[in-house]
Amino acid sequence: MNTFYTILVLLAASTIIFGLNYMQKKHMSFTKRVLSALILGIMFGGAAQIIFGIGSQVITGSNTWINIIGSGYVRLLNMIVIPLVFVAITTSIVNQDVKALKKSATSILVVLILTTAISAGLGAGIAGIFNLDSSQLIAGEVEIARGEMLENRLSEFQSKPIQEQITEIIPRNIFYAFSGQGTSPTLSVVFFAAFLGVAIIGLRSKRPESAENITKLLNQLHDVVMRMVTMVLRLTPYGVFALMSRFVSTSNFSEISKLFEFVVASYAALIIMFVIHLIILSVYKLSPVKYIKKGSIPLSFAFTSRSSAGTLPINVETQTEKFGVSNGIANLSASLGTSIGQNGCAGIYPGMLAVMIAVGTGVPMDVSFFLRLIIITAISSFGIAGVGGGATFAALTVLSSMGLPVGLVGLLIAVEPLIDMGRTMLNVSGSMVAGLVTAKRLGELDMEIYNEDFVQVEQTV
Repeated sequence: MNTFYTILVLLAASTIIFGLNYMQKKHMSFTKRVLSALILGIMFGGAAQIIFGIGSQVITGSNTWINIIGSGYVRLLNMIVIPLVFVAITTSIVNQDVKALKKSATSILVVLILTTAISAGLGAGIAGIFNLDSSQLIAGEVEIARGEMLENRLSEFQSKPIQEQITEIIPRNIFYAFSGQGTSPTLSVVFFAAFLGVAIIGLRSKRPESAENITKLLNQLHDVVMRMVTMVLRLTPYGVFALMSRFVSTSNFSEISKLFEFVVASYAALIIMFVIHLIILSVYKLSPVKYIKKGSIPLSFAFTSRSSAGTLPINVETQTEKFGVSNGIANLSASLGTSIGQNGCAGIYPGMLAVMIAVGTGVPMDVSFFLRLIIITAISSFGIAGVGGGATFAALTVLSSMGLPVGLVGLLIAVEPLIDMGRTMLNVSGSMVAGLVTAKRLGELDMEIYNEDFVQVEQTV
């Protein structure tokens, strides 16, 4: 009987997928298709859990097939991330003035780190307003095991001094980094690409013909990679539906309800920080409404996939095609934003946890505590890039630096996927804001494209 119901669920999912394909044939806008897929995924996953129950064999069996689409799509995006970062950085350097490149890179890093500092302060403040207290959380077997695992990871993390962690950004073997291996392969590729770009610029005065040939090759390679990006992006509605339906159908909402206050506090902080992003754009005379409408695709996918790196191709495409940011700045801000200055994972999350755990363990909190927390979080958001690991490593770094126990983070394992969705969306928003602010400051933002009516620039890939 379970097999019969599994087939019915798969038929229903197939019907939705064919419906999304029909929308594409009717040339409905890309945004409408993605948002429709997001809503349908929530409804489909919710209906499956209501009908068959959490942990049902029917849900498990059907998800093994549906997940081929979701996981396959994310793997395709991850497949092109490293090639995209490489050609994006190299072409940004060889096609741009070196002085302008230094200014844009500095501006992007400053915006990312400052917004992360603001995020940390906001997270700490919201935790205080909601009176979050780690001592009130109940630890089961799963939570205890998670806490022990985090403590072990902290020991491994602390075994390497920060100097070594930063040094590891420089790859010993670039092909190893290209294969996605190492502590931070994306930043290693960024370093090598920048090194290669500078070398090509230096070659122009001695062997201009060779420099011109390699520049042409890199630009051609960039065109090929961007074509691959377009091919993968066409699958976005199907990937979003599969990812969202799987998440909703497998989420244990009874466990999530026990930590409902923390979830609400987390999303309150995330929403307020997103509003701060909009205020920053307004200060630079950029329409927040245009930003929300045109940035809805990368933000929606980041929310669904929980992958800043996987969102990178969509991030770049949105900044260049819909916002009018120059290729160099868009590629740089999107690439750096996958690892540095993540507002959600490296800002709000550690800030909230630090206050919550301090309250639960009786650690006194005064002005110096909060100042130290903000400074450590801001610095860690840059230093953490050398070891990778996202929110977990950010929490480990900040909590250990503040002298707080890291094992208590395991108490939040039930809601980790849910809050990670919002955190990732804020990370991507932070990288896009850094790109827009930098482009506007340096005069590399096409305001006609940014202010152009949304319907006119909407793509139907």
